[in-house]
Amino acid sequence: MQDEENLVRRAQQQNEEAFTQLYEEYFDKIYRYITLKIGNQTEAEDLTQQVFVKALQSISSFRWKGIPFSAWLFRIAHNQVVDYFRKEKKYTTTPLDESLRDGAIDPQLAVEQKLDIEQLILATKQLTKAQREVISLRFAGELPIAQVARIMGKSEGAVKAL
Repeated sequence: MQDEENLVRRAQQQNEEAFTQLYEEYFDKIYRYITLKIGNQTEAEDLTQQVFVKALQSISSFRWKGIPFSAWLFRIAHNQVVDYFRKEKKYTTTPLDESLRDGAIDPQLAVEQKLDIEQLILATKQLTKAQREVISLRFAGELPIAQVARIMGKSEGAVKAL
């Protein structure tokens, strides 16, 4: 945590190398979180980039309050997802079939992965909003239970129960 705090302070002083380290540390976790929430890998890539652009633009406003920097990033990601769904209601789009985009992918493997993702999305839709949030933060974001509890404002026991 101390190393992270030092890294964030350096990034707040416009140290590009420090922000790059934060980006590399958290990109995959934020991406998985967003992908699980919206179910579209291409859009998730764009939203994840937007999260880090917003983080870079407003990192000077980040203050240490006993909550890890990643909680701040996940809050930005959550807000991006909310904005995405608001915009999606206004416009209908047809997602690009990922398997058609890259001819080097094994078609059978691409179909199996797509089915797995669709089944996962359908299964998560049967959960409550709080349960989905716990799963997204805990598994897609790879956060420990204690950190998920702090982000959600719940006790660790409540998070475990969810």
